[in-house]
Amino acid sequence: MTTAMTTDPAVPETRDDGPPSRPERDILDCLAQLSNSNVPTPPVLAEQMLNLLPAEVWARPDYVWVDPFSKSGIFLREAASRLLDGLEDWEPDFEKRREHIFRNMLYGCATIEITGEVSRRSLYYSRDAAGPESVLRFDDSAGNVPFVPAKHDYGPGGRRKRCRTCGASKKKVERGDSRENYAYAFIHGAYPTEEMKDMKFDVIVGNPPYHLEDGGHNNSATPVFHKFVEKAIEMNPRYLVMITPSRWFNGGKGLNGFRGRMLQDRHIRRLVDYPKLYDAFPGVKIRGGVSYFLWDRDHDGDCTVQTMWDGEPMYEPMTRDLGEWDVLVRWNRAVSALRKVRDYRVKGKPEPTWAARVSPMKPFGFRTYFHGRATRRGIKDPVKLYGSKKITWIDRSEILVNNAWVDDWKLLMSRVQGTSAAIERQFLPRPIIAGPGEACTETYVVAGRFATRQEAEYAASYLRTRFARFLVSARKATHDSARDVYAFIPQVSLDRVWTDADLYERYGLSEAEIEFIESHICELAAE
Repeated sequence: MTTAMTTDPAVPETRDDGPPSRPERDILDCLAQLSNSNVPTPPVLAEQMLNLLPAEVWARPDYVWVDPFSKSGIFLREAASRLLDGLEDWEPDFEKRREHIFRNMLYGCATIEITGEVSRRSLYYSRDAAGPESVLRFDDSAGNVPFVPAKHDYGPGGRRKRCRTCGASKKKVERGDSRENYAYAFIHGAYPTEEMKDMKFDVIVGNPPYHLEDGGHNNSATPVFHKFVEKAIEMNPRYLVMITPSRWFNGGKGLNGFRGRMLQDRHIRRLVDYPKLYDAFPGVKIRGGVSYFLWDRDHDGDCTVQTMWDGEPMYEPMTRDLGEWDVLVRWNRAVSALRKVRDYRVKGKPEPTWAARVSPMKPFGFRTYFHGRATRRGIKDPVKLYGSKKITWIDRSEILVNNAWVDDWKLLMSRVQGTSAAIERQFLPRPIIAGPGEACTETYVVAGRFATRQEAEYAASYLRTRFARFLVSARKATHDSARDVYAFIPQVSLDRVWTDADLYERYGLSEAEIEFIESHICELAAE
């Protein structure tokens, strides 16, 4: 677990007439590149998020704002600047206007102790809100932006190994009172505080922590961002603007229930998606990209989806039903082609999907790093085992599950497919045809079993097409290529070699749809 802030920014020059002028290089731009779990928001991105809100919010002196997971204070700083302008007609006197905004309208809760100091410097120009350098003197040094300590919930007697609220590993985060335990107050019931229990927040805005180490294999992490979204929606504000990883669209550990609720939530009015790596957060690797949304309590309808690329809108926005599929299809230009494939009928019936052919994890019961012997010598009934970066041999009696599959022709597909490129363009690995007497570890999924080699080769050629990999791209947010990513691919008859031209014609795709597919999906080089 890394701390989001490691340095203390210099205090901006104090002015008597409002927020400080923006320096040529904003210190918060630098802070925004220091972490990939507690990711501070770059100022430009924060401004774009606030632009989603209706203009009327900046002229409402009765609205109460909160950033319940403040890291740099950027959202509160930008809101203060806009409110100082927007409320001028309501209160022409600058000092009185600023007093009202800072004391009665803007609240926050820091994620950790040091982000509280940074947030207060951003908003009040001083880490000590009761000190002489603060633009507004509070009775308490934390002002309206405290760090509120909280505790993890390890059940009765503290016997559980992971927190029941956020899934954090006791071993990883409980290191004594002198170090952060990352029990974020907002989701652990400590914020809003007891003194704030009757307060109603009109606007919630921010960028929550994304994940916590869960003590699992290979330093695995559990998403927590959805906990913050759910808690914020539960508070029923007028407006909610939050940015999160986009992996919830179609994947993510423990995110199935959250995804289902979000797709059916008709209060989500706008969604802005950044699929390109590093586009929203320069220097911070967030696989699958990020997105932010506007949740509007009074909205009941479809959502306008906008894709961004290199910081600019990519194509026209599209208003659509987020719940049309069981995943959120991020590419607007993919929607019409997906509908044609979904609605295609064979003898009046929809085609089954390829996901029905794909095995679950550990198709033969072996973990990723299991390996057999280097040679088949001395093995009574040898089985060739495809594993992580090597091929080894085991006895057939060692097969843990699905022993009968050993006799089939099989298509093996790596579970991990992705590159360090800013955007994925391949989406599926090259298929491996495994014959009778062969098996694999969970490094692979079995993407189909067949009676003959010819049928397996036809299947392999089909999954190599741009068409099939395009359908995978609509469901795949990260490097993981599990069974679910195949659920848009129809099962065609495996009695021929399918080409992209054949498939485009079969499903009646337009020239514009074909152009999008071929610009979005790379052609695989000949083997």
